[in-house]
Amino acid sequence: MKATIYDVARVAGVSIAAVSQVINGKGKISEERRAAIISVMEELSYKPSVIAAALTGKKTYTLGLLVPDISNPFFAEIARAVEDQGNIHGYSIVICSTDNRDERGENYLSLLAQKHVDGIIIGTGMGGKEMLEKLLAKSVPIAAIAREMPGLDVDTVVIDDYEGGRLAARHLTQLGHTRMAVLSESAKIPSSQERIRGFRDELAEAGLELPQASVKASERDLVKDGKRNAFALLEAEEGPTALFCCNDLLAIGALQAAKELGLRVPAEVSIIGFDNTILATVTDPALTTIAQPTDKLGQLAVDLIIGKREPDQPVTSKRIVLEPELIVRQSTGRPI
Repeated sequence: MKATIYDVARVAGVSIAAVSQVINGKGKISEERRAAIISVMEELSYKPSVIAAALTGKKTYTLGLLVPDISNPFFAEIARAVEDQGNIHGYSIVICSTDNRDERGENYLSLLAQKHVDGIIIGTGMGGKEMLEKLLAKSVPIAAIAREMPGLDVDTVVIDDYEGGRLAARHLTQLGHTRMAVLSESAKIPSSQERIRGFRDELAEAGLELPQASVKASERDLVKDGKRNAFALLEAEEGPTALFCCNDLLAIGALQAAKELGLRVPAEVSIIGFDNTILATVTDPALTTIAQPTDKLGQLAVDLIIGKREPDQPVTSKRIVLEPELIVRQSTGRPI
């Protein structure tokens, strides 16, 4: 049977109130007695009830994290950064993968609310806002990470996706490319929309156009869909000499398509990704990409959530925008 607070008090020879004061860091207890009580708690493997703490309005030291797909290396790296920063502050992280399904996301939000988490970090699309609005009304801190959540009073930590698109286009135009196409995620995802907008605006300043037919969207299996869409673009009679992919998974699909079509990368087609995940360094050739600072994204999101839980802290929402960085590797070059 699990040890209870009564067991700790009995073995330590103190009152239940004394044990409670040690758990909550309150009360006037000598360091010697405090250390003795903690020693008994460790000996009995006693852990205070998270739910009991929540019901009395205390912290549960747990945070929820919603991501669309934990198998996507970008979100895996985000999850690791959130977990590492949470652990520094003594928080555990409950990671939920929504598969970009609204009903799944709502179910997870309901579950996290039942567990009385101290805050929720959202890195996935949420079609309905009702559940989020209910949580905000209950003063549950919420932060959006790598996603915009317009219309909701939440903290936000994002990269400048528009500038990331411009960086990709600038790199390709400076190499001399004039025929380019884009592989994107779902057209409903704001980050992809901004990356395409930045890419298109940079091309326009160089006197080039990006026809709508040259933008292919993918929905779920990004590598598979990226490969299929890259095939369609590259097999055209006047196909592009460069592809801008709105994430690294799409870029891997494009690399596979180019290989199967017998096109040399970058001699015959240049490919640039977005995110700078671990995959970008192990492809052949290594992938030129736009880097997102995943460590910084995770750290800031956790700090914003925890800050909302501290007394005397301002409750106004913050929006932090980080700068992207072009990482040049071997998958881009001058067109022949």
